[in-house]
This record gives sequence, structure tokens and C-alpha cells, in this order.
Amino acid sequence: QVQLVESGGGLVQAGGSLRLSCAASGRTFIDYAMGWFRQAPGKEREFVAAISRSGGRTIYADSVKGRFTIFRDNAKNTVYLQMNSLRPEDTAVYYCAATSYVLRTTGSEYDYWGQGTQVTVSS
Repeated sequence: QVQLVESGGGLVQAGGSLRLSCAASGRTFIDYAMGWFRQAPGKEREFVAAISRSGGRTIYADSVKGRFTIFRDNAKNTVYLQMNSLRPEDTAVYYCAATSYVLRTTGSEYDYWGQGTQVTVSS
């Protein structure tokens, strides 16, 4: 089992920044690639970003490319999502997830999920 706890969400104005954190406990963190997903009200969950076990490879949704950065600190068992130039359409609950596969963009291929953290971007 892997337990994931997100933090860092909040209310921010358009154009602002937030950094989300996801702390992992349980099994060996470096055994898992990590991803961030989000779900806005009335919409399906969507992929945001993912990072490989070592942190050497990343992948992003087109909607966040160039604005968001995913990175991890394996010594701290934590993955981060730095979000810059936020837009109202980024408003959602953000979830981190762990997968035993290599980089994945599909939620069903992730084994463990956090509870989520709310991000609200005002216009």
C-alpha cells in the first residue's frame, strides 16, 4: 500500500502561482512513477502531468504545457506540481497518483490515489 496526501491548494487570482505537494508513505517511493490529475465540477477527471521514477522523464497535458512543472524529491518521498500563469479553467480538485508502470497518462493505470486538494483560480 502507498498512502498519498496532497497539500498546497487554495484560492489564487488568474496569472498567479501555486505549488502542490504530494507526500507518499508506505512502500518504496522510487518504485513508482507519479502523476497529477484534476477534476473540475461536472467534468471527467483529466490527466495533467506525470514523472518517471527517477524524475528524468516527464509528460504534460497540452493544456498545461509550458505553465506547469512536475518534479519529485525521492529523498523526501514527495512529488510536486508547480503551477504558474494559472487560469480560471485550471480550477479543479487536483489528485496525485502512483503507478507501478512507466509513465502513464490514463488514470485507470494508476494504483494509488490521494484525497485531492482544491485549486480555485479567480478571474
